[in-house]
Amino acid sequence: MPEDSEPGGHESPDDSASTAHTLELLCHLDNTAHGSTACVTWEPTGDGKRVISLADNHILLWDLQESSRQAVLASSASLEGKGQLKFTSGRWSPHHNCTQVATANDTAVRGWDTRSMSQTYCIENAHGQLVRDLDFNPNKQYYLASCGDDCKVKFWDTRHVAEPVKTLEEHSHWVWNVRYNHSHDQLVLTGSSDSRVILSNMVSISSEPFGHLVDDDDLSDQEERRPEEKSQEPPQDSVIATYEEHEDSVYAAEWSSADPWLFASLSYDGRLVINRVPRALKYHILL
Repeated sequence: MPEDSEPGGHESPDDSASTAHTLELLCHLDNTAHGSTACVTWEPTGDGKRVISLADNHILLWDLQESSRQAVLASSASLEGKGQLKFTSGRWSPHHNCTQVATANDTAVRGWDTRSMSQTYCIENAHGQLVRDLDFNPNKQYYLASCGDDCKVKFWDTRHVAEPVKTLEEHSHWVWNVRYNHSHDQLVLTGSSDSRVILSNMVSISSEPFGHLVDDDDLSDQEERRPEEKSQEPPQDSVIATYEEHEDSVYAAEWSSADPWLFASLSYDGRLVINRVPRALKYHILL
């Protein structure tokens, strides 16, 4: 993107609307030989030189070289089995030095090691119907969320994939999107073709299941005299809020990369809705 059009520029909205900015093509990802592309995902950390694309039954690791306008195919792997296998979604884990990728095809979820492009785990019937989306917990390295056409959101420990750790059944139609909050992983956002966006508090499987832990040494004498507060039960998983501003299927829901309390959702009719985490919950998490 041109530097003068980046966020923080001093142009007025009228000025930016009157001049069309030309985008510079840095690199072309020639995926046509492998079929139609279902997903492209950047390496979560690093210098932004590696990309994975999913095309039909192929998982492709690309190296974006500065000296070339053409991406170089570094390695690849293919799904093998009966029928026409096609990937529907994929997510690159920010953990394990970015060597782990999760993919979805039909009702299955698979893990891949990008160093050898070999399969590391497979959840054959992760959902009763098509798996639509995946997301990794940003703070717990083995935790993965999935959602699908069975109206469910499931949370998995990739070390023990026989059963999900937790299942949410709050939507009444296909769940297209699941997203962990980048900072506070108990906050989980889902969007569905029931036209609703649901914000859930999955505190029991978060990185802080008991809230903020405080050492006894840090407590004052006055605080130690209140035993009834120590015996409080840990917070319970719950639906924080259901947002019904959309009148059509919600196909995308994303957290802001700049503000951890802000999120947006987009529906089929083109309506973009921006919402905030309820203030009471925000302060409960922070304090």
